[in-house]
Amino acid sequence: MTGATPEIVSFEGKRYELVPSTGEVICSKSGYALHHLKDCQHLRGGDQSTWRTYPDPDRLAWRRLLDSAPSTDKQGRREFAQKAGLLNGLGSPVTHVCDSCLLKPLSRDGLLPLAEALAVFNRTSVEDGVAKARTEIEQVQRDFPREAWPTMPLERYALGVADYKSTFCYRMEFGTPELGGIGGGSARKHMIFLQKKDQRWYHDARFANEQEAWIDVRQGFLDAFTAVEEGMVSFVDEITALRSGPSLVAKALHAYFPDRLLPVYGRDHVHHFISLLSENDPSKLERFEALERLKSLIDDTGHFAAWHTDEIARFLYWWANPRQGSAIVKIAPGAEAKFWDECHVGGYICVGWDEVGDLTAFTSEDEFREAFRAHYSDEYNGNQSKMTVKAGELWRLTQLQPGDRVVANKGTRQILAVGTVTERGYSWREDRDEQRHTVSVDWDLSYAQVLSEPEKRWGVVTVVDVPARLWRTIRSGTTPTLDRADTVVPEAVTTLEDPQLSALARALQRKGQAVLFGPPGTGKTFTSLRFAVWWLSQRLGTGAGAELDYGSPAFRQELARLAARGQRSAGHLTQVTFHPAYGYEDFIEGFRPAEDGGAGLHLSLMDGVFKRICRAAENDPDHPYLLLIDEINRGDMPKIFGELITLLEQDKRGVTVVLPQSGQDFSVPPNVYVLGTMNTADRSIRLLDSALRRRFAFVELLPDPAVLEGFTVGKVHLADLFRELNLRVLRELGRERQIGHSFFLASGGPVADESALAAVIRNEVLPLLQEYAYDDYSMLARFLGPDIVDDVGHRLHDLNDEELVDALYAELQVDVVE
Repeated sequence: MTGATPEIVSFEGKRYELVPSTGEVICSKSGYALHHLKDCQHLRGGDQSTWRTYPDPDRLAWRRLLDSAPSTDKQGRREFAQKAGLLNGLGSPVTHVCDSCLLKPLSRDGLLPLAEALAVFNRTSVEDGVAKARTEIEQVQRDFPREAWPTMPLERYALGVADYKSTFCYRMEFGTPELGGIGGGSARKHMIFLQKKDQRWYHDARFANEQEAWIDVRQGFLDAFTAVEEGMVSFVDEITALRSGPSLVAKALHAYFPDRLLPVYGRDHVHHFISLLSENDPSKLERFEALERLKSLIDDTGHFAAWHTDEIARFLYWWANPRQGSAIVKIAPGAEAKFWDECHVGGYICVGWDEVGDLTAFTSEDEFREAFRAHYSDEYNGNQSKMTVKAGELWRLTQLQPGDRVVANKGTRQILAVGTVTERGYSWREDRDEQRHTVSVDWDLSYAQVLSEPEKRWGVVTVVDVPARLWRTIRSGTTPTLDRADTVVPEAVTTLEDPQLSALARALQRKGQAVLFGPPGTGKTFTSLRFAVWWLSQRLGTGAGAELDYGSPAFRQELARLAARGQRSAGHLTQVTFHPAYGYEDFIEGFRPAEDGGAGLHLSLMDGVFKRICRAAENDPDHPYLLLIDEINRGDMPKIFGELITLLEQDKRGVTVVLPQSGQDFSVPPNVYVLGTMNTADRSIRLLDSALRRRFAFVELLPDPAVLEGFTVGKVHLADLFRELNLRVLRELGRERQIGHSFFLASGGPVADESALAAVIRNEVLPLLQEYAYDDYSMLARFLGPDIVDDVGHRLHDLNDEELVDALYAELQVDVVE
């Protein structure tokens, strides 16, 4: 075959080798695939006069077809192709792309072999970034020369001082974006800094004051410089003074010794690349020992002799990026998009709340939130929950990473463009008259469109995450013309990362078993099933993932497919529910009644559900098996798990024990995973057996008012009502007995009218609150107010739907949070 140099792209969680278009696309007489090359094996022998060819000047027809709808939505693809005029010789629309001459699936782990990846990697694409990285290194070494470190004053190093932008820590976190990011999280990674809110120094408690602490930290850096200069990078792990700031130290050492360390700062990222380059387990390596190993492995390949380490890092992240998916947020460029033209031309998005000042001046999120409340208390009438929400919107800008997406909107329906966050990320632009908080992006105007249905939340929030459902709609609405010349070719098709699902994946990877816990109505079962489909499909290579809508026919089909047993004794997904009568016999093995060939019943030893899963996993070691246990805390867990308690530990996987009833050898394979759900209103995790707590990871789901933001019923703003109710429950009963947001959802969205809201309050919220209060009507009155609850008569007032909603509104207005 002939064609342009291949590229590597991602789609629906899988990686492919893209054979770029030659400037036209081809549809055969009766096939339903788009082709790039006339000599494709799938086109050979066909009559070319029956083909249809279409011009593809920007070489993106393939991308627009795939982005139009998920691979499972053939009808969506057909509708797009019909509209765009992508038809085969018989006039039928195409629905997919050729896997031979257009998108070639890579290996099962989604990666090209290293040598093949190097052959298709375009080094010129990173030349500009590498040149900027070299410049940043030179600036660091000029402005903070090594010879100045022995006498460097603390004020030249630490964040929080008056001239904080001239400090070394500011330069490392905010002033050297091309050297890689270490932003986000706590300022504790800097080891010593001045807290703005109280002008107190944070430092190691071993020292009496900040100067003593600084002498220790400074000497730690000097020792690290010497160690790396002498070729002993791993020795840095032994420097006690620097142990609490490994990412800062790693970036600093790369800036001074760019030939000795790669700019890869996250522990998980370093381990990820080591695993790809060797068969050794990196999990036991300490931070700088791992960095030294990674550099050694890179050198041993023999492929990178003339490469700068910043270029090597860019290749590694292109080849095998450990960061799955991207964050996607909606940000309005001012009321009615009044600043859009400035944002478009300047390559950024901007927001207000300028009085709080440059966000990089704050050494912690808590410090920022305190300042935000001080500046905006009057504007939000002292409402703490509202200020918390708005402060969270602004702080979200600092969490955006290169590659994340920003959807710029006007009102509740119009999308102006979608931008990709660049290395510069967040910055405070003094040159702007207003709305000085900005995030630098590369804009793509091809996403401009008007949504068929308004996003009501967009009318009241400036910054908000875009859910997968909406992102699919936005992608499918991308302009379907084949003659655009202004579109930028993306490095990869964006998939939306769900932070809840990612947190669960990390928990399972770390422990092998996890529990989703939280108050009623927070979506534990919903999240566990979505996780099962996304996580298993991703690892089994089916490509379904998070693209499927929960509860849709396609979602149910995927669940059924994953649970199908086939020739195995268990499917890749098994669901059970624990209850008080559930026992060891059901879970592991036990005697149960069985028919005896017509001679009556007898007791027979039978395998339980978990034993069957483990047997199936032993026979299929390359694929995962997931057990979902709903209401895990309603069973007698120590009794149900029995001797399995020990075998669940990661380092005990594969260890054999003898089962007491059958006498058989039994072990838990490493490819078996357990995910439970637990309602904290029934039982606190504090009451769980300590042996179980040690062996499970716990991931909390809390009420999420964001899903109700912007929705009103009558005069009641649902998110405000929801927050206020939970604040009152928190004050009385604590976080474990709050009210979940799903109570206020119906048919895929928030309740929409007064009768529906009244029904939710009467039939779901009130019974739950009565259970919490143990019929203490004075407590109920504190929850809902005296117009709804008669605490003297121990009854509820007889209110119709409209009166109940009015009473909720009135109660909400009179109780301004202190």
